[in-house]
Amino acid sequence: MIDLHNHSILCNHSVGSMEEFIKQAIQKEIKVYGFSDHGPMNYDPKYRMTFEEMDIYEKWIDNLKLKYPQIKILKGYEVDFTPEVDKKVLQREVDYLIGSIHFLDNWGFDNPEFLSVWKERDVDDVYREYFDLVVKLAQSKMFDIVGHFDLIKVFNFKPNEDIKKLAKDAIEAIADNNLVVEINTAGIRKAVNEPYPSITLLEMIKNSGIDITFGSDAHNPSQVGFYLKECYNTAKFLGYKKAVYFENREKKYKEI
Repeated sequence: MIDLHNHSILCNHSVGSMEEFIKQAIQKEIKVYGFSDHGPMNYDPKYRMTFEEMDIYEKWIDNLKLKYPQIKILKGYEVDFTPEVDKKVLQREVDYLIGSIHFLDNWGFDNPEFLSVWKERDVDDVYREYFDLVVKLAQSKMFDIVGHFDLIKVFNFKPNEDIKKLAKDAIEAIADNNLVVEINTAGIRKAVNEPYPSITLLEMIKNSGIDITFGSDAHNPSQVGFYLKECYNTAKFLGYKKAVYFENREKKYKEI
């Protein structure tokens, strides 16, 4: 299995050593494992590493590669797509970059601290704003993977408008720009209680010819590989035969 979306203690909201994550991945028979911790930004420092810690983070990964040759360990970052993406993260020599959206303007819509803002907003408008930003993320050509494609559903606020219509332009932009979509299992641990993307959107993604990868979005070792086998089976049911990982920003394929 492939598991490319995982964090470290440097993001300040994850626990356990990176070595513990690797040991768990080996135990779960994961063959390709990637760290993609939150890249630093000039705001929201509470939930991410500093720019100075990037060298430490990358050195830790390099050391684990040497210590555990029996598993392919990859180096990445999850980068928040905002109007002010910092190029210092984008220029790092890594295997892949995940582009994610956690903010609409300055609202961290998936953060429980700001849950009350949802009561002040029209849900359909929030979804439109979110997927419009996914379009811009895809068109930026900065990233290899789109992280948790429909994260906007995290607290189980669902739109009245058809989700297929809301997400259509975003899926087309991802296809046009040859990005990969991850099947991210963290949603099963959240109020929405389903992976990102939903089965409805994953069918659209498959029909658009978009490649997939997998991530458990682990923030502690026990979450490594969480629900991956079940999501692999879903992907196979929809007709996917291969999943993607990256080495030095180059796409590689592995049979599902």
